[in-house]
Amino acid sequence: MFTLAEVASLSDIQPTYRILKPWWDVFMDYLAVVMLMVAIFAGTMQLTKDQVVCLPVLQSTVSSKVQPDTSGKADFTTVETTTGQGEEASMRTVSFGSAPTVTPDIFLSGATSSQYPSTESGQEPKKEQKDSSGRKTNLDFQQYVFINQMCYHLALPWYSKYFPYLVLIHTIILIVSSNFWFKYPKTCSKIEHFVSILGKCFESPWTTKALSETACEDSEENKQRLTGAQSLPKYVSTSSDEGSPSASTPMITKSGFKFSADKPMIEIPSVTILDKKDGEQAKALFEKVRKFRAHVEDSDLIYKLYVGQTVIKTVKFIFILCYTANFVNTISFEHICNPKVEHLIGYTQFECTHNMAYMLKKLLISYISLICVYGFICLYTLFWLVRIPLKEYSFEKVREESSFSDIPDVKNDFAFLLHMVDQYDQLYSKRFGVFLSEVSENKLRGISLNHEWTYEKLRQHVSRNAQDKQELHLFMLSGVPDAVFDLTDLDVLKLELIPEAKITAKISQMTNLQELHLYHCPAKVEQTAFSFLRDHLRCLHVKFTDVAEIPAWVYLLKTLRELYLIGNLNSENNKMIGLESLRELRHLKILHVKSNLTKIPPNITDVAPHLTKLVIHNDGTKLVVLNSLKKMTNVAELELQNCELERIPHAIFSLSNLQELDLKSNSIRTIEEIISFQHLKRLTCLKLWHNKIVSIPSSITHIKNLESLYLSNNKLETLPAAVFSLQKLRCLDVSFNSIAVIPVEIGLLQNLQHFHITGNKVDVLPKQLFKCVKLRTLSLGQNCITSIPDKISQLLQLTYLELKGNCLDRLPVTLGQCQLLRKSGLVVEDHLFDALPSEVKEVLNQDTSIPFANGI
Repeated sequence: MFTLAEVASLSDIQPTYRILKPWWDVFMDYLAVVMLMVAIFAGTMQLTKDQVVCLPVLQSTVSSKVQPDTSGKADFTTVETTTGQGEEASMRTVSFGSAPTVTPDIFLSGATSSQYPSTESGQEPKKEQKDSSGRKTNLDFQQYVFINQMCYHLALPWYSKYFPYLVLIHTIILIVSSNFWFKYPKTCSKIEHFVSILGKCFESPWTTKALSETACEDSEENKQRLTGAQSLPKYVSTSSDEGSPSASTPMITKSGFKFSADKPMIEIPSVTILDKKDGEQAKALFEKVRKFRAHVEDSDLIYKLYVGQTVIKTVKFIFILCYTANFVNTISFEHICNPKVEHLIGYTQFECTHNMAYMLKKLLISYISLICVYGFICLYTLFWLVRIPLKEYSFEKVREESSFSDIPDVKNDFAFLLHMVDQYDQLYSKRFGVFLSEVSENKLRGISLNHEWTYEKLRQHVSRNAQDKQELHLFMLSGVPDAVFDLTDLDVLKLELIPEAKITAKISQMTNLQELHLYHCPAKVEQTAFSFLRDHLRCLHVKFTDVAEIPAWVYLLKTLRELYLIGNLNSENNKMIGLESLRELRHLKILHVKSNLTKIPPNITDVAPHLTKLVIHNDGTKLVVLNSLKKMTNVAELELQNCELERIPHAIFSLSNLQELDLKSNSIRTIEEIISFQHLKRLTCLKLWHNKIVSIPSSITHIKNLESLYLSNNKLETLPAAVFSLQKLRCLDVSFNSIAVIPVEIGLLQNLQHFHITGNKVDVLPKQLFKCVKLRTLSLGQNCITSIPDKISQLLQLTYLELKGNCLDRLPVTLGQCQLLRKSGLVVEDHLFDALPSEVKEVLNQDTSIPFANGI
């Protein structure tokens, strides 16, 4: 038999799963245990006391009469019995009063008969003969044992013999059906994770803090405490014991939890600061809940399995009830047995009694009663499963009772598990909902962030940029620390990859702030903060993946002067993703767009009348439509980089105020249209670098006011004389082409200050080059030059000289006469510098505060 421990283990479920067992499952488990005990009790009784007692049914009997005792003191009855074999046997029954004494299996002899008075011949008996109370069967003990065993198997109904085992099997099946969803691997793993996360969410200090703040915000007692505590120092918290919410950022607006007191009291509760370890655990819980939701919400296997096992239990109940009801009447105390062993026993029929019949019948009725109750609960479970949509769960009540209005509704297995938990205690789902709220997560992150990023730590991250401005760059934080707004002398603030950035009213303290960078950071601003930015912000950089990431308030910054937009402004099917109207940016002067445009966005024309600089970096996407440029009559600087342009756009020739044009990194092969630049009287800088230009047309001479010409990284082989007719030219860059000869006409450029011809095939420097006495930068590196003329000493303003990568044997000694040239501005091989005379090296090694520039 089973031990008690083994029986208990059959229905044992891990205690942590109890929160997923509604009352009907618990009740059915208890019913199953009772049915199990019925099976065990019946089985034990059957194994220890179950037996059948059988006696033969006699075929014929001869009755003898017994004369009554005349004295009335004793009655003597003599019974003769004839067996089936024809044998005769006599048995005397001696009766005293009404209690006769039976002496079976003893033959009457003369000795025994003489002890009693016999009747005389011919004399009538005084009493009528009565039936004897015992009959001789002439069966020995072994024959009784044999026939009892035979009839136990033949005459006894099978249900009487196997009833305990059937009950045991049925009960085990019902127990397995009830708990199969806890054991099946596909569902067990999800349930284990859910129970584990739910328990941690319930016990998390962050949950307690959130709910406590909710209660405090709604309780009248808290309002009275806050009113009475106004005279307290500012650094003292006046919140509940568990949280310290501020009036501007309430944790929860409504709650079902209320603090009550007989008398309102003014108290100073403890400062509610989460321990760092608790904060980290809470953040980890948010991440676990997010991943668990994504993992569980995509299927409804747990729900289907629970419905399936409930249906199985219901079918099992109907099956048990149907066939068991038919066998209630078959359990009887008396049974007729025909074993067909007459040749061994001498009798053909036996009448048997089953000593366990009464007990089994009572147990069977009890079992049927339990099964009926079990079945009604199964039917109720099915009704519950059908009555409400269990694959949908709404946190509507939690949202109404709290400030966490963003708690999402869940579905599928996630919803079903929450419905099951609600049957145990609805407080679990309320606490669990806290960790589904992004608002709650952001508040937690804000608390942790402010503790980690203090004013002192932020001050250490402030640096000086190239413009000598104080700059702070915050990268991949959960939010903007409050201490940032205490850096009142900050000039530039960069926020990168901070999806939950919020700019509060405290930014109005940062009176020096004029430049803001938002890289993948759709920052939200409070109304007061927006008013400050609208009046003070001058430069804004926005980097985004989708145009929706650009904050709406950006389009309303009336005093903004520079706007940099970096991101995708074109969809896959080449339909423009529209920016919002830029009409409100009334003071915008510089617009920088780095995207993948096929045409200039129409909204850019909103700022066309006052825009002075337009930069478009197109990342290799061909810019086809440029007609909008004609409306930008005030644009002085225009950059169209990496736009796959094959020719100079005609729309540019309408920009009468254009001073600088940059067409870098395009596919321009010919620049014959350059003659049209003669209409651009103010054009002073032309950058056609990093293209595929093979020649320079002579019509370039018409650009009379050109001061800078950049033609580096093209395919030029010669420099036409027309280039050197540009008398105002101060910077000429033809680096990295295939030019072999520097024309002698270069001496005509008397205003030339920067000349770059690095990376060509020049082998000889013309003497006329050194007539350009205003040269400050001369880049001759990576050519085939074999010697430097001594006339280089005429370049008295030279501050930068690049000679590295040539075929030089020595440097001219006259380098020492270049008064402004220093070693830091001389790019040459070390051995050539070391070969110079010591006095020349001393001159070149002298310290100087005069800066030099390379002109690029």
